[in-house]
Amino acid sequence: MTTGLVLEGGAMRGMFTAGVLDVFLDHHIRVDQVVGVSAGALFGVNYLSGQRGRVIRYNKRFNADRNYMGLRPLLREGNIVSTDYAYDRVPRLLDPFDDEAFQASGIPFDAVVTALSDGQPSYIRIHSVFQQMDVLRASGSMPFVSRPVELEGQMYLDGGIADSIPFRYLADQGCEKLLVVLTRPAGYRKKPMNSRLIRLWYRRYPQLAESMEQRHIRYNEALDTLTQWERQGRALVIRPRQALAVGRLESDGEKLQAAYDQGRMAVEQRLEELTAYLR
Repeated sequence: MTTGLVLEGGAMRGMFTAGVLDVFLDHHIRVDQVVGVSAGALFGVNYLSGQRGRVIRYNKRFNADRNYMGLRPLLREGNIVSTDYAYDRVPRLLDPFDDEAFQASGIPFDAVVTALSDGQPSYIRIHSVFQQMDVLRASGSMPFVSRPVELEGQMYLDGGIADSIPFRYLADQGCEKLLVVLTRPAGYRKKPMNSRLIRLWYRRYPQLAESMEQRHIRYNEALDTLTQWERQGRALVIRPRQALAVGRLESDGEKLQAAYDQGRMAVEQRLEELTAYLR
């Protein structure tokens, strides 16, 4: 049976996901296909490159740099996370990403993006992280604090707008079992965003605005369906036991480490169950 891995986003809540994936690497847990959204895509590629510890390492090292993330790059570039610093200098020079190992993994990896034109998701296969860095950047470009990213003449933003938990996508791809990594605890329900702000900010893109206004409905319905799939044995969900004490743009190294450790613990405590599910 083929197994798919679904990685939710959540900005720096993704440290939880990083911890989960590092335990997967420690125990040689492999899947047949991966789909990542936003931070799930940006951090998830390190699972295929086999770079255990890289995500927590570079975030603890660079997040506190005001030129890397925060008001300075927002005012200078229009992006809350610096494009040059985060998507070029870090992965190529300061903490190199192993793109050759990623390509050699043999595991298909898709990143989710949202089109400004119609507010719908696109699932783009990543063959090379360096050659397709703009796809990953688009997947992680949070609304309101990021410029849209152009891909082949179309403009895109954060994939989480249109499909925050793309487990149905992998099921449609033929994955019979799913591992789903969420960054919110059980019982979480997403609340609606400020409709007036959405309509003002994205007035040129009414279908995108509508998709953003409906996001909480789709998200909560996805959680309900995922619960049913868990009961049916179609999915195994890994999530924090409690809300992660990290902000979306967290720079406190201790808080980042704590979220990462929670991710590791969440898997280590369920290794027997996870192994049995995959077997």
